Amino acid sequence: MEKKKIAEKIVEGIRQLNLNLKIMHVCGTHQDTIVRYGLGDLLRKCGIEVIQGPGCPVCVTTPLEIEKGIRLAEKGITLATFGDMIRVPSRNRTLEKIRAKGGKVKIVYSISDALKIAEKEEVVFFAVGFETTAPSTAVTILNEPKNFYVLSCHRYIPPALDALLGLGEVRIDGIICPGHVSTIIGMKPYIPIAKKYKIPHVIAGFEPLDVLLAVYMIAKQVDEGRYDVENEYIRCVRYDGNEKAKKILNEVFEPVSAKWRGFPEIEKSKMEIKKEFEEYDAEKIYEDLLEDIEEPEEPKGCRCGDVLRGVIYPQQCPLFGKICNPSNPVGPCMVSIEGACNIEYKYGKMYLNNDRNKNWNN
Repeated sequence: MEKKKIAEKIVEGIRQLNLNLKIMHVCGTHQDTIVRYGLGDLLRKCGIEVIQGPGCPVCVTTPLEIEKGIRLAEKGITLATFGDMIRVPSRNRTLEKIRAKGGKVKIVYSISDALKIAEKEEVVFFAVGFETTAPSTAVTILNEPKNFYVLSCHRYIPPALDALLGLGEVRIDGIICPGHVSTIIGMKPYIPIAKKYKIPHVIAGFEPLDVLLAVYMIAKQVDEGRYDVENEYIRCVRYDGNEKAKKILNEVFEPVSAKWRGFPEIEKSKMEIKKEFEEYDAEKIYEDLLEDIEEPEEPKGCRCGDVLRGVIYPQQCPLFGKICNPSNPVGPCMVSIEGACNIEYKYGKMYLNNDRNKNWNN
């Protein structure tokens, strides 16, 4: 059966359930699929809202963490980072602007690129990402690299889901769990959250059919009064996840409480390098340079935090598409290719629906 007919069959199944649901996903790639292919408006016609939560690792990195990277670059330390990070503003500065003024900021495409830099000079790797990218950082540390340090901004997804649902700001009837993260952690970590809040969870892949099927699976659970954790992404995700990757993460990192952009402190949500590996921890190595940095205020008018918590659509931010756009981003949600604002700006005008901003919190 061709994809279009499969999609039509899934959508018809959702429509026949005749439910009014609000579903959150926590993955920038899911957001790209939903907006690019117009799935949001298609599902709204079936009574289903799909909103993005804190699924963009660049976006949830705090202003304080950005400031730490900027401070190191300003002080002549070579900072290796992914391309998105250099354009995230903090106090009207970015790593890109620091580099233009002579700061040693280098864009890398993987941690392997950062290791190559370390062959010639000391380098700090600005480590951003969830359980998906953190294993490569852990493996690198276990290999005892020379001239190489890590500024860890890695985070765990399940504690953020727990904290988000606990806030209760927005009605959420189901969670689409991130496929990439789930290949590492599996299904187990979501089970206590699903039971605690009595909300269905479905792990999904990234094709349009994956997303539609995940929505149907959630709707079916709601219709049947269930709140299980189900796996749509069976071609990649196992129940127990990747045991080897999890073992490596647990060997190198320990969970500590930390803020996320837009959130209060979330318990055991950040990966801190364990004491036995602190010789690679940039926070310890450059403690004297970083100790006096204060948490900067969020940019005036920017509502990235509200977007990350699912409280508003990107278009409801007063800066969206006006002062803030991909050429002149005010907040990280407009910078990152996984950011809801960037994605909405890039594709959203194709599917804009005048009713999208009504009754958001109902």
